[in-house]
Amino acid sequence: MHALVTIHNAIFDLVEKAGSWVLPLAARFVFAATLLLYYWNSGLTKLGDGFFGLFSPSVGAYSQIFPKQLEAVGYDVSEFGLFQQLVVLAGTYAEFILPLLILLGLFTRLAALGMIGFIVVQSLTDVIGHGATDAKTLGALFDRFPDSVIMDQRLFWIFVLAVLVIKGAGALSLDTVLKRRLETEAM
Repeated sequence: MHALVTIHNAIFDLVEKAGSWVLPLAARFVFAATLLLYYWNSGLTKLGDGFFGLFSPSVGAYSQIFPKQLEAVGYDVSEFGLFQQLVVLAGTYAEFILPLLILLGLFTRLAALGMIGFIVVQSLTDVIGHGATDAKTLGALFDRFPDSVIMDQRLFWIFVLAVLVIKGAGALSLDTVLKRRLETEAM
C-alpha cells in the first residue's frame, strides 16, 4: 500500500507542477476558442458606418446596452447624452480590447477581471433590460438542466476567467516576457 501511495504522490506532484503552466495556457485557449470571436462579433455590431463608426456607435449598440431607454425615446439616439454615449463606446471598445489582451497574455489578470465585470453587466442587462427571465434562458443553479444561456453558460465563462485572475497568463504570454525583462533590468 505504501508503494501505491508513493507512486500516486509522485505522479500527481508532477501533474501539479505542470498545472502551474498548463492551466493558465489552457484557460486562455478555452477563452480564445469559445469567446474571442463571440465578443469581437458583438463589438462589430455596435460600430457605426465607416472609419468614424469607431466614435459613433450604431443604433444597435444603444439597443443592446440601453434597450428600455432607447425604446422610451422612440429609438432616437440623439436623445441620449454624453454619459450614455461614453458607456456604449467603453462597452464596445472593451469587447475588442479585453479579449485581445487575454489572447496575447498581456495584463491578463486585469483583462480577465474586466471581462468578469463585463459578463456580470451583460447578464444584468439581459435580465433587466431585455427581460430574459424565462426559465430556459435564465436558468438556475443546482437544477438538473445545464444549458441555460445566462446562469449556466456564463458561470463557466467566469470560471475560466477566474483561473486567469488567480493564476495569471502562464509561461507563454507577454506578461511573462515583460516580467522577465523587468527582472533582468532590475539586476
